[in-house]
Amino acid sequence: MLALPQNLKRVIFTCGGTAGHVNPAIALAQLMRGKDPETKFLFVGAERGLEKDLIPKAGYDFRTVHISSFHRSFRPGEIRHNLISVCNLLRAPREARAILREFSPDAVIGTGGYASYPMVKAAAKAGVPTVVHESNMVPGLTTEMLEPFADRILVGFESCRRHYRRPEKVAVTGTPVRGDFFELTREEAKKRLGVDDGRPLIVSFWGSLGASGMNRQMADFLALEAKKEPFHHIHGAGEAGYPLLLALLEEKGVDLQDHPALDVRKYIYDMAAVMRAADLVICRAGASTISELTALGVPALIVPSPYVTNNHQEKNARALEEAGGAAVLLEKDSSGQALFQAACGILHNGERRAGMEKAMAALGIRDAAERIYQTILEVCK
Repeated sequence: MLALPQNLKRVIFTCGGTAGHVNPAIALAQLMRGKDPETKFLFVGAERGLEKDLIPKAGYDFRTVHISSFHRSFRPGEIRHNLISVCNLLRAPREARAILREFSPDAVIGTGGYASYPMVKAAAKAGVPTVVHESNMVPGLTTEMLEPFADRILVGFESCRRHYRRPEKVAVTGTPVRGDFFELTREEAKKRLGVDDGRPLIVSFWGSLGASGMNRQMADFLALEAKKEPFHHIHGAGEAGYPLLLALLEEKGVDLQDHPALDVRKYIYDMAAVMRAADLVICRAGASTISELTALGVPALIVPSPYVTNNHQEKNARALEEAGGAAVLLEKDSSGQALFQAACGILHNGERRAGMEKAMAALGIRDAAERIYQTILEVCK
């Protein structure tokens, strides 16, 4: 096993806001720890972000800076929130500099979210090598603000490069995906799940934002499937959506006990095997999902969330659609009937499906964590 160079023994990861920002950092830290178990890691994020739960569970030390987003509204509550954000913006640099002095990192790696801004900027000003990874197709506000300071900007796809003012700083590395997504072949995954009778497998899930409305559409979708069961279907409804979906199916006269091909769950805990077995994924267009779809080469029917900042999800989805790997339905145009017809149009057309698989796989980068690691080494040299 090769040890990390002596100038890369202490590393700060800074990220937050969504799992799409946190998970790539954890995947990269795991790879680096595998190369040298003596390397010290510190994660820095916001005190109220998702990262405060995900990172300690992954076994890494975690510190916070006071940083919060800005809301584009003039309602009294939003104005108060923005005033607090201004105060935090003035406070966070001092906290970031204190963390730098105490931990003395050899590199600082930002993987997205507003929580990464003060840490990366402070490190750059202190002469510490810095790298920013952007998992969305177009740069978020934080990445745009950090572009002048970071030594390198890392992106998921070649088409992302055109969105940056300094393309010479941009390296295409992909976005890390957990290694267990590649442990099984599609055939092995289908056999493990008991869906290897020749019928295609649809996998569907929605993020928490807008999931209630989309689960209502899935009730109509599942009711249409129940008539003939042309596909296997695993759907993750979420904790809040699960009882609602079951109630809606009952109203439609669908008893899942009578339809073994339809598997509705609160959560898809074995997501690696399920995604590996899928012939079509119906989903949102979050950054983590996009990286998993492309790495696995799975065709997708995407309904991007209209509730995210800067309409990132539609931009993610359109990039996959332009490449030929996905079909996109906007939520305002989507329905259970429309989704079902679109899914049938893909799964009943072998040539189209094979083309979408090929196009999606062409976008995927399976060794993203290793590429990011090698880029970090180059920057540190």
